[in-house]
Amino acid sequence: MNLQSLLRYFLRGLLLVVPVGLTVYVIIAMVSWTDNLLPIQIPGLGIITVFVVTSLIGYLANTIFAKPFFDLFGDLLKKIPLVNFIYTSINDLVTAFAGDKKKFDTPVLVPFDDKGVIFKPGFITQKDLEEIGLPGMATVYLPHSYNFSGNVFVVDKTKLIPLDGRNTEIMKYIVSGGVSGELKRKQ
Repeated sequence: MNLQSLLRYFLRGLLLVVPVGLTVYVIIAMVSWTDNLLPIQIPGLGIITVFVVTSLIGYLANTIFAKPFFDLFGDLLKKIPLVNFIYTSINDLVTAFAGDKKKFDTPVLVPFDDKGVIFKPGFITQKDLEEIGLPGMATVYLPHSYNFSGNVFVVDKTKLIPLDGRNTEIMKYIVSGGVSGELKRKQ
């Protein structure tokens, strides 16, 4: 076995070990961090506690008695200058994927040249901009690959190509740079 073969095997091994190792590391770090929140040191108790408390808060937020208090608390956070920016950004992102008013539910391809050769996948976030004087236009969010950022474009709706599939798979496709997830044109 020569040095070049050894290096090739090492790189192949890295491709297998690094994703698994980092996933295990992140999970262990999360469990350790949540376990350290509690005064009792039982491995995994922090994760269970976070799950139970979060579920309890979700249940309470749906009751007629507690809902006004949660709404009031959210409104209070929106009135604090720096907290407002952080809270509304995170809240909008979370509700866009998992809330009752999902925003990333209409995946499309946006052409980026006149010949229709280059396309970028994204999600319609506003279906019609007529009320701001742009009839026939839509707002499309185009996430970046390997990042949790993106750009917002105003695009002629007739140029958009609808995609079919679960929004999580399409977002995975975009964020992974097209390596995982799937992209299918709507029939």
